[in-house]
Amino acid sequence: MVNVRIRGQDVDIDLEAELSNFEWTRPSWRAGKFQAASPFRYDRTPSFFVSLDGEYAGCWGDSGHYDAEWASGNFAKLLAFLRNESYEEAEEYLLESYGIPAEAGAQLTLKLPKLQLAQRTRQTLAEDTLSPYSPEPSEYLRLRGIPDEVQRVAGVHFSEINRAIVLPWRTKAGKLANVKYRKTYGKTFWYAKGAEPIRNLVYGIGQAERTTVLCEAEIDALSWRTAGYAAVAVGGVAFNRTKRDLIIRSPVEELIIATDNDKAGEKLRREVEKEMRGYVRTRQAYIGKCLPDGGFSVKDANEALVKYGVDALRESAEKSESCGGLYVNLRTRSRGK
Repeated sequence: MVNVRIRGQDVDIDLEAELSNFEWTRPSWRAGKFQAASPFRYDRTPSFFVSLDGEYAGCWGDSGHYDAEWASGNFAKLLAFLRNESYEEAEEYLLESYGIPAEAGAQLTLKLPKLQLAQRTRQTLAEDTLSPYSPEPSEYLRLRGIPDEVQRVAGVHFSEINRAIVLPWRTKAGKLANVKYRKTYGKTFWYAKGAEPIRNLVYGIGQAERTTVLCEAEIDALSWRTAGYAAVAVGGVAFNRTKRDLIIRSPVEELIIATDNDKAGEKLRREVEKEMRGYVRTRQAYIGKCLPDGGFSVKDANEALVKYGVDALRESAEKSESCGGLYVNLRTRSRGK
């Protein structure tokens, strides 16, 4: 555990445990430093590092950065990228996970809070948030196997200035709740400021059907739609009861869980299975070809689509295994298997 500054507070964080939750290319752990290929770009050399102790614990640098914005930063910024969430949500995750320790020997004083009803301070975004961007299909997504019609239905836009695809996140009623901007070079992204946090949303929930695939990222959801399935995305590696309740209130009766083939994805699929148990039927789908070492030939749905085509996704869905157990259909209050 090392001391990291979060929102002006000193918090003891297990950096090695947090970094170990994710898959890295050519990782190495040396005295006081973690090195690997950069997570922000398509890289095969150990040009990225994170300081593990000392004054700069949690700080990182990328010597081969494309963008000065991603040349260096603090741990919350790195974790936000790895977890596919906003900076503020990453800070909240760290504070909730590790808490704020009292100084040794200091007297702890509790101040009783004033009880009041929680107020929603965030509003849905105006539709003209998307007006600066082109609604024409993106060549970047075409190259990743996503056809024009799937892009149009999803409302994908393109920002010429930022060279980024623009992915709207909407409520079940279709109102614009957040927007993700994803660079067409490298892997960096950001979300609209002042919007509804991704932790309170499920991407594509308005297009959910009785049988729906659940995955991590928006482009993976678009890949499943390309293969002919209704699909939603949680937008990262975290699942909570707010997301669960959005799915429960949707038309979904059978959920095919198809997260990434890595440690974070495996943890997420178990969390989803646990939270959805008793509400909908769940199935586990694994994408790609099994390798001798027990791994898979691809990481996610979009990689499978590009490498093998739509049949690879259809086959994984057809071979998905039921998680078993009973569920309660909340729309009819009947019990099913």
